[in-house]
Amino acid sequence: MKVVRTVDEVRAELAPHRAAGAIGLVPTMGALHDGHRSLLRAARQAVDAVVVSLFVNPLQFGPHEGFSAYPRGEGADLAVCEQERADVVFAPSAEEMAMESGVTTVTVAGLSEIVEGRARPSHFQGVCTVVAKLLNIVRPDVLYLGQKDVQQNAIIARLVEDLSYGVSITVCPTVRQPDGLALSSRNAYLSSSQLTDAAVLHRALLAGRARIEQEATPEEAEREMQEILAAQQGVEPDYARAVDPHSFKAPKDEGPVLLVVAARVGGARLIDNLTAHRARG
Repeated sequence: MKVVRTVDEVRAELAPHRAAGAIGLVPTMGALHDGHRSLLRAARQAVDAVVVSLFVNPLQFGPHEGFSAYPRGEGADLAVCEQERADVVFAPSAEEMAMESGVTTVTVAGLSEIVEGRARPSHFQGVCTVVAKLLNIVRPDVLYLGQKDVQQNAIIARLVEDLSYGVSITVCPTVRQPDGLALSSRNAYLSSSQLTDAAVLHRALLAGRARIEQEATPEEAEREMQEILAAQQGVEPDYARAVDPHSFKAPKDEGPVLLVVAARVGGARLIDNLTAHRARG
């Protein structure tokens, strides 16, 4: 495994791999967990060269969203990458990525401004900007993403299509704790009791899915999820929505419904989602 710090280094390191076969990119902000491992394993099974980026992107954080407090531990992250047989780890500085000035940014209009985008107005612009830059630097054949960040995935897919990147996207299932809590780097902020409280996000989604499958309306499913979140002590709900899985607007009369929730638990803001399928008439 080769660890590189600069754009020139990663391009030089990937040149022989590019000639030999497909390159897969797993973009991360570090603080790697078993969810990231699942992406690395999927990539390892499918492509010839696996590239992991470790970069805490300042443009993804709002003024009070804890950029400086985001969990970092490069030594542990590199150990995970080594164990999962990554070929190249790209771990640049903010200066190398030129992400602090924000002079040039990338925005996917519409999708970036609703649901999670409404709660975090500048977040998806930061995501799109760093993903666009990573795609230009690494030039992967396949991009590996996790299902937990479902709206982000839809936005990145639109970015890739609109800007003709020619990269395919593989979305891997969310990895969960036994109680259903989705693994997240932000879980590191939580105490053991707060981790238990946070499992309510998954319980709310399961209840919402059950309501949809019982032919309840999307609005009824939303109310069910909101009530479950609000009833859990130590949890501050942000939203609980039933949306179309492509537009993130109101669901169509037929087809799947995407359930998305967000809540603050202690010092962490957590998100999760499930897809519900309506009973066929």
